[in-house]
Amino acid sequence: MKITLIGHLCLDVIHHPDGSTTQGYGGIFFSLATLANLLPAGDTITPVFGVGKDDYDALIERLAAYPNVSTDAIYRFPGPTNQVHLFYENDGERVERSEHISEPIPLKKIRPHCDADMILVNMISGFDITLETLDEIRMIVRDRQVPIYIDIHSVTLGIKEDFTRFHRPVEVWRRWLFMIHAAQMNEEEAAVLSPGKLDEATLAKHTLALNTKVLHITRGERGCTTFVDEHKHLHRYDIGGIKVEGAVDPTGCGDVFAAAYCAHYMKSNDIFSSAQFANRAAAMKAGMPGSEHIDALASLRLGAKAEESIA
Repeated sequence: MKITLIGHLCLDVIHHPDGSTTQGYGGIFFSLATLANLLPAGDTITPVFGVGKDDYDALIERLAAYPNVSTDAIYRFPGPTNQVHLFYENDGERVERSEHISEPIPLKKIRPHCDADMILVNMISGFDITLETLDEIRMIVRDRQVPIYIDIHSVTLGIKEDFTRFHRPVEVWRRWLFMIHAAQMNEEEAAVLSPGKLDEATLAKHTLALNTKVLHITRGERGCTTFVDEHKHLHRYDIGGIKVEGAVDPTGCGDVFAAAYCAHYMKSNDIFSSAQFANRAAAMKAGMPGSEHIDALASLRLGAKAEESIA
């Protein structure tokens, strides 16, 4: 099976409450490494994104550790790779500052890789692709009914002159969530996404009316909620959090959730068990600082067919 992954790479600098910092690959790397560790060697992960020319060779060398990742669609661009500074406070609050945000990924780079069994679009910077490109992707895969999964992520983030990101509503949010398999967002993103600041149940109802099957709202240590439309009735499934021992680093947990869901869904075609599995993988990531130990997710590797339920 083949999954195509779309979104911006970041070079993360994580500033922890105790004053220490962690540096490493961030952004789409979390989703890419998760897929590489969870899917068997017979599957193919094709990431589509650009990287600054000075960082290209080191990234390709890092990805050589993953035999199921094709790097053919990773391209160089002049200038630096997007750098993100994440400042965490003791109360869990986070301030994000993004510099050198990459240009949107062109459709011509994506089109040759739409022959996939699933497409994961992770809006890491919020500028990863344009709405017009997303519309084109939908049209290309519509006849084959390829599931498209979107982590709405930074679509809800504006950017100030000092590169600090801030949450704001998205006037065209319905276009982003139209005619896809699943949309993902965290609680804060769900609260600000619509200009009318819809409550979660209403937001879910509106989203699933757009010919979209699933809405996931992630809740950090409290787990997640999955909304699905079953016979024109909105159903809510709450999946509890999993206790994480030791220090918690939430960086990349949403990216891991999205990738783990897609990996499991490709094998099981089961929404609920895939959400359970994603919740478990995200909790495991929370116990890792940055992306340095992301390959420990290989302990959750899926077989040719995922189990129908997760204990």
